[in-house]
Amino acid sequence: MNIRNWIITTCACGVLASCAGDLGNYDYHELHEPVITGVEADLSVLTHSTLELHPDLGGDFPESDYTFQWRALSQNDNPTMTLLAETRDLNYPVELLPGSYLLLFRVIERATGIFWQAEYNLQVSESTSEGWMVLCADGTENRARLDMVSRVTGETYLDMLADNGMPELHNPYRIQWSQFADSESPYYLLTGDGATRLGRSGFEWKEEYRLQYEMGNSDIPAPEAINDVTAAKMMVADGKVYYAECLVGVGLFGPIAEASFHAAPIVGTNISTQNIVVPAAMLYDLDAKRFVAYAPNLRSNDVGGYEALNEMNDLVTLLGEMDNGGTVIGTAFESFPQGMDFVWMENTKYDPNNTGTGITYTVLRDGSRYELYGTQLGEMWGAVNLGGPAFALGRAAWADLSACPEIAQATQFAFSSLRSMMYYAVGGTVYGVDLSQTPVQTTRQISLPGEEITCMKFNIYRQNENLDRTYDLVVGSVGQQSGTLRIYEGFDSDGDFRNVTPEVHTGLGRIVDVTYREMLK
Repeated sequence: MNIRNWIITTCACGVLASCAGDLGNYDYHELHEPVITGVEADLSVLTHSTLELHPDLGGDFPESDYTFQWRALSQNDNPTMTLLAETRDLNYPVELLPGSYLLLFRVIERATGIFWQAEYNLQVSESTSEGWMVLCADGTENRARLDMVSRVTGETYLDMLADNGMPELHNPYRIQWSQFADSESPYYLLTGDGATRLGRSGFEWKEEYRLQYEMGNSDIPAPEAINDVTAAKMMVADGKVYYAECLVGVGLFGPIAEASFHAAPIVGTNISTQNIVVPAAMLYDLDAKRFVAYAPNLRSNDVGGYEALNEMNDLVTLLGEMDNGGTVIGTAFESFPQGMDFVWMENTKYDPNNTGTGITYTVLRDGSRYELYGTQLGEMWGAVNLGGPAFALGRAAWADLSACPEIAQATQFAFSSLRSMMYYAVGGTVYGVDLSQTPVQTTRQISLPGEEITCMKFNIYRQNENLDRTYDLVVGSVGQQSGTLRIYEGFDSDGDFRNVTPEVHTGLGRIVDVTYREMLK
């Protein structure tokens, strides 16, 4: 017998022997399988509330024979699993951070370890996860106070910062979100006493949130605004210009050495797109009373090794002006002016020729004469490397505003991203100016007797589901020592607010700035 046949014979004998010894003495275990029902597939809950769930298992599953688990798997970039309870019914005081979760309910048989699992979508929100952040100046000392009109609950919450441990700050300027801030503390609170970030969960505050910890030097600035530029942030504090490179990480601010002048507090930038290789930011030099552009990427030898800071007319000469066959071809005014006083600057998404270059509007004054200049800050890479100025710089709009009623008393301006419209407030009145007409046409849009308009703007939304709301006019006013927030629908009304009934929220403080907090994802 060869080896192969011997192995086969041996295995066969073993099988026969084992069959002969099998007398059928098995301990059979009947599997009792639950059918889990009674819980909706999509769940939504607020933090600090109680999540109560009572699943139906389709039979009797005593704790002597089964164990139970409720777990939550976060759906963010760094998923983590949190054990919520080890009971059949869930009675959980919600301590999860706001966000999206996969809720897992597991029934486990003690004897075998076999388990059955049901999965649900869970959205955890704060009462303040979405809604209007209303920055107010409180009392005679102008204490910075943050009120909140919640879209989640429909309620208004006052003085949100009172118990978060943050020291009192005074003379508030602005509350804003920045895409280049730390993701866990993405809101900037800007005041005359300095600036700080606020956390995404309940506006919590930590010492390291102070803006001074984002500085590359020992400066402790108090900017009125922080402007997001392509892969960077810029700000002006006490006329000094700062820049933070954010291509990798949030970056540290450092002063721009070339900008030895005092600049106006707002930086002009293209807010329509971040996909620009060689962007330019626009400043107004308060000393020489002129427009200048800062474009650090121009220094690169790949671009041409130009100076980073240029007077705007010199930059147009260097790069050429925008001319792409659209409705804006860069000839609305002959040249950028010099010698006029700064009044207002605002960035919009208004882009009449669909080039991804919104218009930055600037209002200037020379005595009783008021003029408006609209500039498009486009892609300069093609102008210096490909020989074409198609998306470089556009002198997009000009208007003489001198004849507009009460323009010299205007305290607030706002510019539409929907159409060529400017709005300005005097006391409790809002005027609208159609910039597409020559001369411009002015209409009285809103009248609030007995009230003073202290804030007016078009909030810039970022999430797709909110984009149409970018055209809504937001008006904050004060009367009888109480603040009122009104939102006037702008898309369907095409920016004519004369017959629009606003959404109204009362009982707020003296409103300084308003920003909509979108649901962070």
